[in-house]
Amino acid sequence: MAEFVDRARITVRGGHGGAGAVAFEKRKGKPRGKPSGGSGGAGGDVVLVASPDVASLLRYSRQPHWQAESGRHGEGEFRHGRRGDILELPVPLGTVVRDETGRVIADLVEPGQRIVVARGGKGGRGNAAFVSPERRAPNFAEQGEYGEERTIVLELKLLADAALVGFPNAGKSTLVSRVSAAKPKIADYPFTTLKPHLGIVTIDDREFVLADIPGLVEGAAEGKGLGHEFLRHVERARVLVVLLDPTPIQPVGPEAQYEILLGELGAHASDLAERPKIVALNKIDAIDDAAPYLEWAEREGFRLHPISAVTGEGVDELLHAIADLVAEAGRRAPDRSGFVLHRPAEPGFRIERVGDTWVVTGLAATRAVNLDDLTKPEAAAFVARRLSRLGVDAALAAAGARPGDEVRIGGLVFEYGVDASGRDDEVPG
Repeated sequence: MAEFVDRARITVRGGHGGAGAVAFEKRKGKPRGKPSGGSGGAGGDVVLVASPDVASLLRYSRQPHWQAESGRHGEGEFRHGRRGDILELPVPLGTVVRDETGRVIADLVEPGQRIVVARGGKGGRGNAAFVSPERRAPNFAEQGEYGEERTIVLELKLLADAALVGFPNAGKSTLVSRVSAAKPKIADYPFTTLKPHLGIVTIDDREFVLADIPGLVEGAAEGKGLGHEFLRHVERARVLVVLLDPTPIQPVGPEAQYEILLGELGAHASDLAERPKIVALNKIDAIDDAAPYLEWAEREGFRLHPISAVTGEGVDELLHAIADLVAEAGRRAPDRSGFVLHRPAEPGFRIERVGDTWVVTGLAATRAVNLDDLTKPEAAAFVARRLSRLGVDAALAAAGARPGDEVRIGGLVFEYGVDASGRDDEVPG
């Protein structure tokens, strides 16, 4: 049986962009020739895709680093580099995606729902792309950008119509095994499931998904016992099935079990204790009389379903009741849609003073200086005009920069000076 993993921390990186090429077609009478350098291909994105064919985050626990394919470099004769392939990573339905701060950036519950978690780097343009009336034979090209790198946390919350909750050894796994094809794995201590398990239950012409949630103990919401690791899986269930155990193996009786279980659910998420629920008394084959418990439930104002998961007594009636309540809950709240947060575009640039150096950060500023060789006067002049049109010169002046001050953009250091003359036909964004 495959290991179940419901939480994984992974690092994802988009593919790097390919570099643009500097090349010329030799022509008679033109020493340099016509610029023919092709552009580099963009790096591939890393995309998470919700898939009903994936049941666990096991592969990401075993392999925490993923990178998309990088773009190919441009070549002469106008040959552009191939774009890097997108890396699609399938995740189970019900996967919550968080960034490093813990903020939820996606909740993937629908098949095919997707989110780009690391963007590929932009491909660099070849010198043919910079031809203009003012630049007939540019001798520079852009470098490709590095792919975006992020660390994200994947957290699985099972999608079930009904969730079984109860104390350890209350018989949840036995019940799921009896009514579905699921075969939960049982731990030695304290006789509870090692992992949540989903079973497809068919009763007459109706079908619903039943989740076997590992046994809860008092204090589970605060981290005691095994159950707190799996409380998140109860959150998505439309209906809760509270399974009580009247046998002496439990530390407290069914009445106290009921109060403790509802208290733990409410402590984990305030709405859980109010979720539509069905209460069942299991193991009636192991006790002399269930009447006192039925009378207690009647006094409390709810119906108690006496069953035996071992013999099957009362199980069909319970399943019909669960199916009825699942259908009713579905009519009240039919949609369980997920969401994806779209990250806003980053600002063009930011300026701060670090010691004696002005540091300019931001994607637009980094792109502005991303040429292959800034020792070439033509390339240096081109970058100066780019930065001026982007507003970096004016922003540095407003911040108090003086001619001769050191300015750092990415890995390059410049000397702040007088605005370069001339014009440029584009500003990187």
